[in-house]
Amino acid sequence: MKSGIYPGQGRLPRGSDLGANCRLGGWLAGSAVIGFGLWFRFGGTMKDFSSEDKSPEYFYMGLYVLVGAGALMMAVGFFGCCGAMRESQCVLGSFFTCLLVIFAAEVTTGVFAFIGKGVAIRHVQTMYEEAYNDYLKDRERGNGTLITFHSTFQCCGKESSEQVQPTCPKELLGPKNCIDEIEAIISVKLQLIGIVGIGIAGLTIFGMIFSMVLCCAIRTSRDVI
Repeated sequence: MKSGIYPGQGRLPRGSDLGANCRLGGWLAGSAVIGFGLWFRFGGTMKDFSSEDKSPEYFYMGLYVLVGAGALMMAVGFFGCCGAMRESQCVLGSFFTCLLVIFAAEVTTGVFAFIGKGVAIRHVQTMYEEAYNDYLKDRERGNGTLITFHSTFQCCGKESSEQVQPTCPKELLGPKNCIDEIEAIISVKLQLIGIVGIGIAGLTIFGMIFSMVLCCAIRTSRDVI
């Protein structure tokens, strides 16, 4: 009996077809995660912080995990495709292990984004207050950092904007408390990171199920032979 044919069943999809499908899926998912993480880090609202000496690294921690997991997804997708095409239990087992690592990383990112949200918000707020106080002490020293904060979060000052008015965005209409704006914007960003992390973790579950089902099918076919 040829490999891939089972008693009472038709022929399973050919290994080449499975390999092409999983390769495309893995590369698309990995590329999407990497693109999202890089855009979030160096583009969008937070892009101005990438060039600052003091950047909210605690906030970016989840993004680094996302980008790393995306790169790993693209790499291990190759092993999954090879395992499917060659019907190798060893390679599929390694593919399952790598997916398990990715799953753990993505779940950790999602949990961090939701549970550690308060810590990240306080971290950025503390950075702003330090820049705010530095500006009041020396209006040249803290000027650039404070301008970056006000431009990024489209806000100005804390309870009042009078003391730091020269650093406020010209297009800003009306006073906006930066402490409140930081909390609102960072909260939304971290929720989005958490949703993406949990969503990718869900996709890796399907990949693990696929590898285990195929691995069991290969073992069954060889036992029949």
